[in-house]
Amino acid sequence: MHHDFPTLGLTPEELLTTTRAVRYRLDLDRTVDPELLRRCVELATQAPTGRHEQGWGFVVVTDPQRRAALARLWRKGLGQGDSPMSEEALRRAYVRPGSMDRVWSGLRYLAENLHQVPALVVPCIQGRTDGLGADRQAGKWASLYPAVWSFMLAARLHGLGTVMTLGNMAVEEEVAELLGIPYDSVMQGAVIPVAHTIGTDFRPAPRIAVDEVVHWDNW
Repeated sequence: MHHDFPTLGLTPEELLTTTRAVRYRLDLDRTVDPELLRRCVELATQAPTGRHEQGWGFVVVTDPQRRAALARLWRKGLGQGDSPMSEEALRRAYVRPGSMDRVWSGLRYLAENLHQVPALVVPCIQGRTDGLGADRQAGKWASLYPAVWSFMLAARLHGLGTVMTLGNMAVEEEVAELLGIPYDSVMQGAVIPVAHTIGTDFRPAPRIAVDEVVHWDNW
């Protein structure tokens, strides 16, 4: 039986358009009820998975020492897996002047404060796809990321902020050792900082015009 935690009363459309990547507005001084985190995971488990395998795992890290150790590894891995952005990607990133500058600034802020975020959630999926083809890769990530997004939507609904980060992926084996994740059989997908937000007034973000991304019948 879960607690009835208050929600922000957002419409479905408001929820889908105001669940932002929250970096600066994470409340580092307020704890998050473990039962609320558990509720968000419970909602996330309603997401679809390939072959209905439900192979998710959510490692919720709240212990201060373990959070600090995970933050150190995250900082170590940050950027190791990045590749240069293409001109097209840069054009899209700069749909709003200075938007990428804010992303990098927010990333620096996270790097400095990650250990203070009250909860760090590491979503995982059973089975590894290292070196496998696109079909196997797609099937595995398509089984994890819908649940990740559902977790982030559930968090937003309950006044929590999240941001999906991949700083752990370049040091995945070390993170696995820290958190007791069986690396040979379980694959990590992210580190998600979770905290109450400072204010709840998030708005839709400027995005590329829909007619630039919709292709009818052919590219």
